[in-house]
Amino acid sequence: MTTDNAAADATAIGAPVTLHAAALRSLEIWHQAVAAKDMSRLAEITHPDAEFRSPVAFNAYHSAEALHLALSTVMEVFDDFTYHREAVATDGHSVVLEFSATVTGKGVRGIDFIKFDAEGRITEFEVMMRPLNGVQALAAEMGRRLGATLPSFKA
Repeated sequence: MTTDNAAADATAIGAPVTLHAAALRSLEIWHQAVAAKDMSRLAEITHPDAEFRSPVAFNAYHSAEALHLALSTVMEVFDDFTYHREAVATDGHSVVLEFSATVTGKGVRGIDFIKFDAEGRITEFEVMMRPLNGVQALAAEMGRRLGATLPSFKA
């Protein structure tokens, strides 16, 4: 298929993409927080109406508070958490981070999709994971720790 913008489309697909400066600053803070297992700076890089999508829940959780609670807890649940690869979306405001970790002795692989606004604040954070037994272990442990509080943040 040919379009009037075929050359521009080809360039956009193959060209390296740079993350917007404000998003890059927030991503650096995120990586520092993960490395230190310290989510205390998460509030400064999260939009108040942020949305969090968990690999173990069908509906999203809404609010920065829900995102902070979930991510702070998961950083306690995961062992040996490591990011391996990072890709920037063509919009310059979104990243995909590939990770591995263990949950109660089960190895998992996953992807964090993070979208930032123009000020560099996280507006969406979605996690996808595999294999099933690792996701089930995560669901059980997160449920044990947050089962009474986190569901109240669903829409």
